[in-house]
Amino acid sequence: MCGIAGYFSRETNVLLNSALQKAAYSLSKRGPDCQQQEVLSPHVGFAHARLSIIDTSVVANQPMVDASGRYTIVFNGEIFNYRELQQQYLQNVQLKSHSDTEVLLYLFAKLGKGCVNLLNGFFAFAIYDKHTEEIFLARDRYGIKPLHVYSHNGLIVFASEMKAILQFPVKREIDFSTLLLYLQLNYIPDEQSMLRHIKRVKPGHYTVIDKEGNVSEGAYYSVPYQPGNVVSDTTVNYNEAQVQLRNLIEKAVERRLVSDVPLGTFLSGGIDSSIITACAAKHVSNLSTFSIGYTDEPYFDETSYANLVAKKFGTTHTVFSVSNAEMFENIFEILNTVDEPFADSSSIAVYILCKKTRQQVTVALSGDGGDELFAGYNKHRAELMARNNSPFNLLAKTLHPAFSLLPKSRHSSILNKLRQAERYGKGLLLNYADRYWQWCSFQSAAEASSLLKATNQLLLAEAEQRANEIKKSITTSGDLNDVLYADTKMVLPGDMLTKVDLMSMANSLEVRVPLLDYTIVDFAFTLPVSFKIQGNNSKRILKDAFRDELPPELFIRPKHGFEVPLLKWLRTDLRHTIENDLLSHNFIEQQGIFNAAAIAQLKSRLFSNNPGDSHATVWALTVFQYWYKRYFLS
Repeated sequence: MCGIAGYFSRETNVLLNSALQKAAYSLSKRGPDCQQQEVLSPHVGFAHARLSIIDTSVVANQPMVDASGRYTIVFNGEIFNYRELQQQYLQNVQLKSHSDTEVLLYLFAKLGKGCVNLLNGFFAFAIYDKHTEEIFLARDRYGIKPLHVYSHNGLIVFASEMKAILQFPVKREIDFSTLLLYLQLNYIPDEQSMLRHIKRVKPGHYTVIDKEGNVSEGAYYSVPYQPGNVVSDTTVNYNEAQVQLRNLIEKAVERRLVSDVPLGTFLSGGIDSSIITACAAKHVSNLSTFSIGYTDEPYFDETSYANLVAKKFGTTHTVFSVSNAEMFENIFEILNTVDEPFADSSSIAVYILCKKTRQQVTVALSGDGGDELFAGYNKHRAELMARNNSPFNLLAKTLHPAFSLLPKSRHSSILNKLRQAERYGKGLLLNYADRYWQWCSFQSAAEASSLLKATNQLLLAEAEQRANEIKKSITTSGDLNDVLYADTKMVLPGDMLTKVDLMSMANSLEVRVPLLDYTIVDFAFTLPVSFKIQGNNSKRILKDAFRDELPPELFIRPKHGFEVPLLKWLRTDLRHTIENDLLSHNFIEQQGIFNAAAIAQLKSRLFSNNPGDSHATVWALTVFQYWYKRYFLS
């Protein structure tokens, strides 16, 4: 796992080489073992920061050049089937290293862009062809690894993180339609970024930069699912599907155990991580497993279930017991890591887990992806109820106006039930697509736009168009698989995978996600909804496929999830920072981005007896303001 960066410039500029060196250094957390850069032509330069995982010798360092001198690569990620690809396509090639990077380099030399379809792994890479003077960029199928591209006025810069791009003389201009979407979701949902002229390479896509600086893109993969097509549960045998899924997962985990450095698994005690651990333990003796416990939040502490799994499979298990105070101590460390606004507060716990896990291993396997593929979220159960005309629907619609008047908060069991009931009742009044968006959001487009000072109709229309592009996957003729498909397009790359990548790479830890092996994803979208969820039984086939291997207690436990005590922090420890700095009236007025009166009203709600989800929006604003000060005012 590494960090990559590079540039193309129509004009020769020696200052770009200095910026390239700074870019490599800025990625040193992603690649602490070696940072190197190389000017490949008067117009092109590549940089690489290496975290050594496979073939830790210096011959596997990058940028890496093939024997002919024609091709140069910088690569971030892992290709888990590289040995098979070497055997099949490169038998007559004498390689200098034992790395997957070199295999990929020679595969591209032999097959061109067609090699990307052969790769089983997660990756973002760039290859420069000295003969054609083209740069080829590619990103993995689901956006597990990030890849950003800046293009403006003849300068093109690519990098794993925005902070590397900002080492170059690039124009810093906020994209306000992105800000509107961010304020709704607390993350950025598509290929746009918070800065104009910077975009992400889409998952399953490649980008080509020709010798004139023209940029083109193409798709090499898409999830094999057509929204609106309903798979009948009579066309697939459930028992056979269980066996096939189990085999696919076991093979995916085995593929991800290749490593020349210490490796372990995250073990939360949930179904997904327990399955990954069960499969890994078959191949790794004394497997290291890691859990995080919450000493001040016993309701959310699930380490007892993790301990059951660890005991069953004989793993070397470590529980990191974390207090609320310790989580709070890491907040500003995390804010200094994030180089683009990202306000999923669960990233705080993930950061600490990665930080502590890195003290013992360099690679960890996680269970991410299971909820999105197999309907594991509360919103999936709610959507099923909404579509199946649950008896509760009429009551929820009728009482929705009353629910809206009652106090609500995520930080009280009763008040949280009222919050959920109101959201459910409100969602029942919407069409499928708009309900999906609402249940993914913390606030509506109108509420988000009211926080901005100079919102205009063109800006609102642009944000709405981007939202509609995502929502079009939710059809009137389809079923819950439409929702799961939309989650793989938006929630996975925008939120869940971004969170894991940011927090793990900030601690120089590689996290692998076996459930997002493309063979599993492709298979999951051939399955009918009833295989994935029936009533309150979510992730049904995933559970049944491994029921005979896991402790029975896992299948009867309630799913609590975890939320850091944001509301408490914002009202106490962070209150001074909010009121006298980041969201102070004077700073808001001087900055000229936000509506000072609306911000004041939001803060008043935060400190009231009916905070609702205001803490989530205040946190999103806090993260944005902290980022803004770092990159616009420092």
